[in-house]
Amino acid sequence: MRPSLAPLLLLLLAVCFPAVCALSHVEELKSQERLFLSSLGLSGRPRPAGGLQPRRHVPSALWKMFRRSENTQAQESDPCTVSEYGVRGNIIRYVQDQGRLVSGWSSCQLCVEKQLFFNMSVLQPVELLSLAQLEIKFHWKAFSPAELLQGPRALSVSLYKVIRATLRGANPQANRRLLLSQSVQLQPHPASITLDLTPLAESWRKAGRNYGLLLELLPLSAHPDQLLSFHPGNSLPLDAAFNLPLVQASLVAVSLNPHQCRSRQRRSAVHLPVTPSNVCKARRLFIDFKDVGWQDWIIAPQGYMANYCNGECPFPLSESLNGTNHAILQTLVHSLDPHGTPQPCCVPIRLSPISMLYYDNNDNVVLRHYQDMVVDECGCR
Repeated sequence: MRPSLAPLLLLLLAVCFPAVCALSHVEELKSQERLFLSSLGLSGRPRPAGGLQPRRHVPSALWKMFRRSENTQAQESDPCTVSEYGVRGNIIRYVQDQGRLVSGWSSCQLCVEKQLFFNMSVLQPVELLSLAQLEIKFHWKAFSPAELLQGPRALSVSLYKVIRATLRGANPQANRRLLLSQSVQLQPHPASITLDLTPLAESWRKAGRNYGLLLELLPLSAHPDQLLSFHPGNSLPLDAAFNLPLVQASLVAVSLNPHQCRSRQRRSAVHLPVTPSNVCKARRLFIDFKDVGWQDWIIAPQGYMANYCNGECPFPLSESLNGTNHAILQTLVHSLDPHGTPQPCCVPIRLSPISMLYYDNNDNVVLRHYQDMVVDECGCR
């Protein structure tokens, strides 16, 4: 007589079912995370380089914009307008330069050329590019006043748009177009150049159209006709040689996600009561990004007061419960037929945005304004 398989199946279920439940719970959490990130306009959880390389410094301008957005005094401003640049947008990115020093492209033997390349694929197709502003900073190592008094020196700066890849042996001048030419004076503090590249950056979003920029540096002496050679060091000597400054370039890209800019309402200072009550109202809920494992890519805030709605909508509905005419009638019917008609639901009726600073997958620093993240008021619907 064959032995029964029931005990064995029960044993296998007892061993396997907890593991299956745990796996199912993990998959559900991942699914919910993907859904929430999608609502934030992110295709997935950003995974910056982290410990593989030094984190990029958050530009002071972004910190200022973030703190301004957190200031309740700015509650009347439009979260979908970047007042610092005077354009529409709810996403501000500092796109890093991924270019390198190049050689052999120029007929000028005394020049140094640097390729500038900005990956515009970090913008999602739904985003509308409002502004792309190039910022180039020149840093000289600290030098003494005696070195500075040797005479005014300047750096001739030429910026070119590369219109196609240069083949070996071809004339590189035929594949570039001049965008900017000016001089930068040698001085103790960093010098900078800004240039609006919005139309060009928009064209870079098309596949195969981004060949980058070329920055040509030519040192000048006190006499405008006299050229100097670069000194191969990183400090200014007391001879006639000229040092190559540290060049830092970034592209400030302001874009608008129209799906996340539906209202002009800003968050006001909301102080939720702490008195216990079972009536519909907003309840306190603080979300700590460390608790959900997002502290490695979110710079600020570390968390925020999201709040939630909870409570009953009893008959009769008072004005404080912000009920609609439909909700008032529904509570009336519910009072007459409590088993056949449910009470109205306690739901958010006023929400406000928050701002977030974070690193994307390319370690670019991004400031983004998100609508409908904080529950300010609840009502019966």
